[in-house]
Amino acid sequence: MEQYFSATQKMEQEVMFPSLLRGVFPQQEGAAPAAGGHTDLYERYQLLKAIKPMVEKGLASVNDQSPTSTNTDTVSDEGADSNLEERLSHHVNGLQQVLTDLTKNTNALTRRYSQILEQISLSEDQSSS
Repeated sequence: MEQYFSATQKMEQEVMFPSLLRGVFPQQEGAAPAAGGHTDLYERYQLLKAIKPMVEKGLASVNDQSPTSTNTDTVSDEGADSNLEERLSHHVNGLQQVLTDLTKNTNALTRRYSQILEQISLSEDQSSS
C-alpha cells in the first residue's frame, strides 16, 4: 500500500499541468493499446486522483452504507465461519492486485507526463536555436 501512496504522491507533485495529458493515450510497452481503452491520460489522471481518497479512507465509508440485518446474520454466520479465512484471503489478494494495478497505472502516467515535458522542452530548445 505504501508503494501506491508513494506513486500517487509523486504523480501529484510532478503533474503540474494535467491538461497536457488530454488526447494522449497510454502506451504499453510491446503491446497494442487495450481493447476499449479509449480513455486518455487526462481522464485516467482524474480517475486516479478520485480513487486516492477512497483508498485512504479505507472501508469505513463502505461499512457505514451497508444495511444492517438481524435474522439473516445469524443464519449466514453458521455457514460463513467455515470458509471465513478463505473469503478473507480472496478479498485481500484482490485488494492487493487492485493496488498493484493502480500503482502501475500511476507510475506509467507520471513517466508519460515526464516524456511530454521533455518533448516540449526539446522543441522549445530547437525553436530558440
